[in-house]
Order: sequence, then structure tokens, then C-alpha cells
Amino acid sequence: MAREHVNHSDIVRFAEDKVNLSKTKADEYRAQARRVREKLETYLGEHPDFSLRKIMLSGSLAKGTSLRTLNDIDMACYISGADIPREIAKLLDYLAERLRTAFPNFSPEQVEPKTYCVTISFKGTGLDIDVVPILYDGDPDWYGNLVSQDDGSFLETCIPRHLEFIRNRKRKQDKHFAQVIRLAKYWVRNMKTERESFRLKSFMVELIMAKLLDEGKDFSDYPEALQHFFTYVANSNLDELIYFTDYYSKATMPAHNERVKIIDPVNAKNNAAKLYTNEQAEAIIDAAIDAGDAIDAAMTAITKQDTIYYWRKVFGPSFQI
Repeated sequence: MAREHVNHSDIVRFAEDKVNLSKTKADEYRAQARRVREKLETYLGEHPDFSLRKIMLSGSLAKGTSLRTLNDIDMACYISGADIPREIAKLLDYLAERLRTAFPNFSPEQVEPKTYCVTISFKGTGLDIDVVPILYDGDPDWYGNLVSQDDGSFLETCIPRHLEFIRNRKRKQDKHFAQVIRLAKYWVRNMKTERESFRLKSFMVELIMAKLLDEGKDFSDYPEALQHFFTYVANSNLDELIYFTDYYSKATMPAHNERVKIIDPVNAKNNAAKLYTNEQAEAIIDAAIDAGDAIDAAMTAITKQDTIYYWRKVFGPSFQI
């Protein structure tokens, strides 16, 4: 009966109205990032010895999983050269100076080093581009070492393969894979509003969803797809090792003994959840149980008022149809 009040189509409309970054905005932001990339590529063509080797869009905008609340663009900048500093603050100053050289029309205050990135600020749109440095030694697949935003350490990564990993899953279920990720990320955002200490990285959401998709879960019905996610988190107790064999075999993966083990699909040594404590893991599990129970209640509620009440437990007060 409750499907008459809130069904898949209603969740689609809610996502379009409240959750998703609009196509117009996404295209505008991608065009802005493309202009930055093209300017750097032009400069590189004229200065082949310049230490900045490649700049590319990364993060949620590149993956197609951005929320409407997106307030900055992530880009990765590959750097190589014997003179590159290894100390984080000096590396970011180094990157900032070279970006200022490559983009002479920017005022110095528009290119500012932050904690783990260099931020390029655009006066017209008001949108920032966060440029993360990646130390590059010539790997043909574009592996390099970036500054981890978790703890400031250097972490091996490969941006092209991260994007390819998501693209391959999106092909399996067209637009549904990215949409269910956005809905789950919106739930995380709501949880952070309600519970100050709640923590769940978008990357971890993506990888849990990728595991469910690889296991054959159908994401085409959004209430059911969200239940797949919440049920997995609750039933697994986040004890299960999550890994992927797109770019490495299980045999090459070292032992991971942390509380939560969600392994980076391009780096078998990197546990994306390595810093999560037992208390933080339990908070995620409890929140997933609550969300799953709320969806169950919404699916069996008799009135529209009650159905919306339970969906708001998942998405917060912004949920309306």
C-alpha cells in the first residue's frame, strides 16, 4: 500500500529536485575545469621541461556522483622532477608557484596553498578548484603518490584507473549505479547534520555499492537499492574484507587488520577505512540499521503522512513529494 504514497518515481523526483547536481551546473563546472586543464596543456607544450606534467579532473564531478551541494572541484596535478620537495607544506608552496607561473592572469591570492591541496579561486563563478599534487615518476598508467587528506601521508594512487573503475560499474547499470551512490551520500550528509561525530567517506560508500553491484544486486528500484546498502552494512557488521581484482589479484594483497577493511581498487596496500575506530564503525552500523528500519516502515505505512515521516528519517526534513 505504501508504494502508492512513495515509490521509485517519487525518489527519482526527489533526487532531481534536492540531491543531484543539475546537468547545467555539472557541465558548467566541467567546462571550468577543462579550461584550466587546457591552459596548462598549452603551457606544457611551450615549456616541455616544466615540472607539472598533467592535470585532470578527479573526485565526484569526474565520477558523476556529485551532490547539489558541491562547492569545489577536485583536480589532480602530476608533478615530476629531482627538485620536488617531499615535505607537505613545501610541496604545496612549490605547486602553487608553478600554477601561478602557468596561469599568469590569475592574481597571487587566487592560487593559495591549503592543508593538503592548492586552491584556485574563480572570481566569476565563486567556485573553487582544489588541486592535489601527485608525485609522478613516469609510470605509463599514471600511478603516483598523492597527499592523503586523511593523515597527510603520501599514498600511491592512479586517478585514471579510479575513474575507469567507476565507469565500468556505471556501464553495468547505466544511470542507476551513480544515482544510488548519490542518494546514499545524501543520507550520509543528513547523518552528519544530525550526529556531529558521524563519519563515512564518499569513497567508502562508492566501494560498498561497487561490491553490491558486482554481486549482482539490482539498483533499478531506488528504495530497494538503498535497502541493499543498509542491509549489507547492518548484516556484515563492517567485518567483511571488501576488495576488487580489476587491477591486482588477491594473492598480491597484504594482510589488513584494521577494524574496517575496504581496500582501494587501484592499490592493494591501501585500506580506505584504515583510520576508522570501532566506535565510528558502530555508529555507521547503527545509523544503517535505523535507516533500513525506516524504509521498511515507510514501505508498510498506511498513510502518506506516515510514509513521508519515515522517509525523512533517512533523508531529513528536505524530503517531500
